[in-house]
Amino acid sequence: MQVVIAESTTQVGLLAARKVAQVIRRRADAVIGLATGSSPLAIYAELARQVAEGELDCSTLRAFALDEYVGLPPGHPESYRQVIQREVVEPLRLTPGLVHVPDGSAADVAAACTAYEQKLAQTGPVDIQILGIGSNGHIGFNEPTSSFASRTRIKTLAPKTRADNARFFSSLDEVPIHCLTQGLATILDARELVLVAQGAKKAEAVAKMVEGPVTSMCPGSALQFHPNATVIIDADAASRLTLTEYYRYSYDNLPDWQRFD
Repeated sequence: MQVVIAESTTQVGLLAARKVAQVIRRRADAVIGLATGSSPLAIYAELARQVAEGELDCSTLRAFALDEYVGLPPGHPESYRQVIQREVVEPLRLTPGLVHVPDGSAADVAAACTAYEQKLAQTGPVDIQILGIGSNGHIGFNEPTSSFASRTRIKTLAPKTRADNARFFSSLDEVPIHCLTQGLATILDARELVLVAQGAKKAEAVAKMVEGPVTSMCPGSALQFHPNATVIIDADAASRLTLTEYYRYSYDNLPDWQRFD
């Protein structure tokens, strides 16, 4: 795992976007894994800037969302299908038919999960998966005690996760209790992972993910098993880490062919 401590929250997004853009420039039809929430917004903003200025073409990318709420009515502005359309598809000028989101309104949820997993397997592997981390250590909506062998499935959101996500809704009561999410094993199938985190509220989860034991109580710690995972964080999110000086030294001395800044 490579840990990059950025100088600011803005630089977190810039560095992660450059890493994603490297993948896109190598392969025009790359498969990109999309995360939602606040953490990756700066990534999408920088990629959108590059698209608008003619530096990057995302029109032939294929994309898969990590997760989706269960039970929101079609077109609900906080469904992840709508969020991704608004924050990713339109700004990056993706081709809508090449962007896939789990079907949280399916009559047969189990069948929808199986179909999504099959679509991923047929199209993938994902070339680079964008990730955030919850304050309780979840990635995707894989809450604590999720199996490291898990695949796309329905999950019950933890009360902490619902409370954290209530800011996107009018009230906590409106936040769905269930979701569909790619499993930890599905996420780890990606060729590269890039996780971003900002702010002191994420510091404990980041420390457990990077330096703690690999445990289902911190699903993000599964990244320790991945051969090509990059964690890009600001100083506040890094504040609970023990080896911060080593991470800075290591990044400053990367070989040129490994750099993305």
